[in-house]
Amino acid sequence: MACRCCPCCDSSKENAIPIEPVKAEVKLAPAEKLWSSMRDQAVKLRISESGPGSETPLTICQMFQETVMNYGDLPALASKKDGIWVTLTYKEYFQQCRAAAKSFLKLGLERYHGIGILGFNSPEWFIADIGCIMAGGLATGIYATNSSEACQYVANNCEANILVVENHKQLIKILKIKDQLPHLKAIVQYKDELEQKLPNLYTWEEFLKVGEDVSCEVLDSIILSQKANECCTLIYTSGTTGNPKGVMLSHDNITWISNAAGTMTQLKMGEEAVVSYLPLSHVAAQVNDLWICMKFAGTTYFAEPDALKGSLVNTMREVRPTSFLGVPRVWEKMQESMKATGAKVSMVRKKVAAWAKSIGLQAGYNHMNGNLTVPWGYTLANNLVFKKVRLALGLDRCKACFTGAAPITKDTLEYFMSLNIPLYELYGMSESTGPHTISWQGAYRIMSCGKVVTGCRTKLDKIDEEGNGEICFWGRHVFMGYLNMPEKTEEALDQEGWLHSGDLGKHINDFLFITGRIKELIITAGGENIPPVPIEDAVKEEVSIISNAMLVGDKRKFLSMLLTLKCNVDDAGEPTHELTPATVDFCQRRGVTAIRVSDITAKKEPAIYQAIQEGIERVNTRATSNAQKIQKWAILERDFSISGGELGPTMKLKRPVVLKMYEDIINKFYED
Repeated sequence: MACRCCPCCDSSKENAIPIEPVKAEVKLAPAEKLWSSMRDQAVKLRISESGPGSETPLTICQMFQETVMNYGDLPALASKKDGIWVTLTYKEYFQQCRAAAKSFLKLGLERYHGIGILGFNSPEWFIADIGCIMAGGLATGIYATNSSEACQYVANNCEANILVVENHKQLIKILKIKDQLPHLKAIVQYKDELEQKLPNLYTWEEFLKVGEDVSCEVLDSIILSQKANECCTLIYTSGTTGNPKGVMLSHDNITWISNAAGTMTQLKMGEEAVVSYLPLSHVAAQVNDLWICMKFAGTTYFAEPDALKGSLVNTMREVRPTSFLGVPRVWEKMQESMKATGAKVSMVRKKVAAWAKSIGLQAGYNHMNGNLTVPWGYTLANNLVFKKVRLALGLDRCKACFTGAAPITKDTLEYFMSLNIPLYELYGMSESTGPHTISWQGAYRIMSCGKVVTGCRTKLDKIDEEGNGEICFWGRHVFMGYLNMPEKTEEALDQEGWLHSGDLGKHINDFLFITGRIKELIITAGGENIPPVPIEDAVKEEVSIISNAMLVGDKRKFLSMLLTLKCNVDDAGEPTHELTPATVDFCQRRGVTAIRVSDITAKKEPAIYQAIQEGIERVNTRATSNAQKIQKWAILERDFSISGGELGPTMKLKRPVVLKMYEDIINKFYED
């Protein structure tokens, strides 16, 4: 029997039934509170009386169907198969999501139970996610870098009925812990052939056929029963301060922020293209690559799994995205690579590049401040340098380059601004369904995270004499609560329903500036509160060979710092002991021959240690008090990494982990 709302039952025929929307009245489930920690309990929405924030609530399926109705023949997803781009139109995408939903139901998905997705970004990842939501489950991304134990925690916490894994490597993690998952009924592997046949283990092709005998009426009844103020997605925090928390996002959280953020950044319907490569289990990538793209009928191109090991730029050149989101470490790596390339060119080309960048930086600041005049020589600089750089990076038609998920240095921001590639900083958290403030072409300030998303509000709590206070959020994007964690939920949301971020910030002309994080504040033995990030960033700017810097000194008499040097990474993306070409060059210019970290640390190479000390002294001269000066420091033998445990999935520093790992070195700083 053919489906009345999509051709999923007859998708092979050219004369497939045209898609018609499942007509669902705008209904909200009864709710008394703004928050909940129960998977099946709806919440009140923070709907404004008029204007932005008062838009009609939509479910995921309603938003998807609206796009399919109006842009069904446009390309939705594109991925490489045997070196060739293969695309799915929005109609085909919709069909496959419904087929996946039916198969999930057949395999035993229960309402409000999780489906865990473990693997690199792909069409199958998206289809599994949306298929889960259509079938009434809770879509749950699991970081591909997670250990078996970490996977077990998430899968158990969301009561996953089905786990979708990328390949055999990820499958092995699940097989190790499947007996500890009482709700698990099936596993689906979406890439490669199965290396072993096991009960309730399916290939992607087998999986899509499993639900063929589930009627469209059954699926439609589930879709029609969904309410915009109910949970549909779980985003697990990276667990930098304990076990991950399951952030419950409603349909309305996702559909509202997708429209609000895309409208604010002036996206064009049916014209956008993005490259998906950051972890989809993280809210930033998921909202950008999946939901905003869906809302605005854009095309998501999937990068290769080795994107962050070097292949990303090749994908960028092929796709030429209209916007690009990178975490700070991605931009820093690009900067290092470009600087290394620039160091090899002739002196004449170096001088031309330096001249062009000085003009570019001046033009960038002019534009940022509303002055549309350009410096003399800008047109020549643009033709000689800027256009070529954009082309080489695949950014020649990119209207906006965004950075978020962690702090970025002024040095990196100015470097790209000097090349006519301004980076627009975003700020938000999993608990705000991604962005709360946005910078864009019409409104940005260097080192600011932009202005609040239209329809949302920001409050600074307990403001000090310098104008700094805890940043609190209000809006339709504020999460429902933490799954099964009522106490943690009430810690994050106050009695009025404001989300407390734990970040410190201040406003300057409506632009939000992040000045620290409450939990990261170092409180010295003398009682002075010191935000570490500005000092760490200053050291990295003063000493170009420093990769990571972490300030320590909580409850101590003075501040110290752990440093790592910039090193090459191997094919697995792991830092090696070999110094980068730029670091080697830095050493050579000081009369030191060094190719490995140990060449510097073994004998505490005087010239290099002196260069670092001088950089730290320059930072100390700008300190607002003696308590904020760095007194001691040490170079670690290995750079920080995700696998090493020092960095989270988005390269955010896991300070408690580092403090524990390098406890002996830190204690030596404070020995009398």
